[in-house]
Amino acid sequence: MGQKTGIEWTESTWNPIRGCSRVSEGCRNCYAETVANRFKGPGEPYEGLIAKGGQWNGEVRLVEHKLDEPCRWSKPRMIFVNSMSDLFHPAVSFETIAGIFGIMAAASWHTFQVLTKRPQRMLEFFSWLEFHPDRSNFDTQRLQSTYPGAAWQPFFLAQAAAELLPYQGDGLRVDLKGQWPLTNLWLGVSVEDQETANERIPQLLETPAAVRWISAEPLLGPIILDEFLFRGDHSLRETDPLAAAMLAESVADGHGWIRPAIDWVVVGGESGPGARPMHPDWARSLRDRCQAAEVPFLFKQWGEFAPSPDGGLPDELPEPSGYYFEDPHPPGKAWRLGKKRAGRTLDGRTWDEYPEPAQ
Repeated sequence: MGQKTGIEWTESTWNPIRGCSRVSEGCRNCYAETVANRFKGPGEPYEGLIAKGGQWNGEVRLVEHKLDEPCRWSKPRMIFVNSMSDLFHPAVSFETIAGIFGIMAAASWHTFQVLTKRPQRMLEFFSWLEFHPDRSNFDTQRLQSTYPGAAWQPFFLAQAAAELLPYQGDGLRVDLKGQWPLTNLWLGVSVEDQETANERIPQLLETPAAVRWISAEPLLGPIILDEFLFRGDHSLRETDPLAAAMLAESVADGHGWIRPAIDWVVVGGESGPGARPMHPDWARSLRDRCQAAEVPFLFKQWGEFAPSPDGGLPDELPEPSGYYFEDPHPPGKAWRLGKKRAGRTLDGRTWDEYPEPAQ
């Protein structure tokens, strides 16, 4: 994994951290865990990170030689950060997270996509950053005289990156912007059902982010996102609550438009040997509500199971390959076609919408 990836919604992966642990049902058939099991032997990348039962053992490891990769990739691209871990895992120190943020700040020609199942720790990191005792060394008049209007956080994070790198970053290409939140960083949460959406999305909305997004994969149940899709402009709510309230009233009267609190929604079914089926209506409902809210929607994949393309039964599939949805779900049927054959078209087309890059 690195400069190229098969993940449909990104272009490259960057894994400065290895190792993780399970937190919810969405982790049961973790693809990263499956990959790590293939390379857990002596001298291999994931040695010591997998328990005897094949699951992550909760240990994480900083991969120093991977830290500077984005600064060495000259061509701008979208980069999924830590596809083989969770940046906000409790075993990753805030100092390490700050250093990784510093690399993202320095490599501003790229767009970085971060996903976590631990938004509470993400909030704790931002609080740690905001009240760090060294802030006074960066949030200064000298900074403003040199870089008028610049935010102090990117410079603090760049220093954290230099301290994390074994050679202080000497010789690396750096293009540091003085903007906060980082305009090239998309922060998202993974959710698999309504319970995890209700728990994780409100915490995501409290984070300072240029783009906030949702990955509903594996989608294991219906999710209603209206509370977040049709909720006021998040940047305005943070800077001027009264103006946000007035805008919301204007929208209610049909005379205004509010930027949704969520900027992007990615949906996908589960793949792999133990995959659980995704009801077609779950994906359709999310797509339809995103369209109504003018939120970009990307359908990543059906996964192992999909409705038969022609509505009939594939002749070569035995009856046990079918899965019948029962109460409390709407009636429906999906067939184990395999990820490749199931594809990623929803109602006759692909959905590859992306949020507008932040300015």
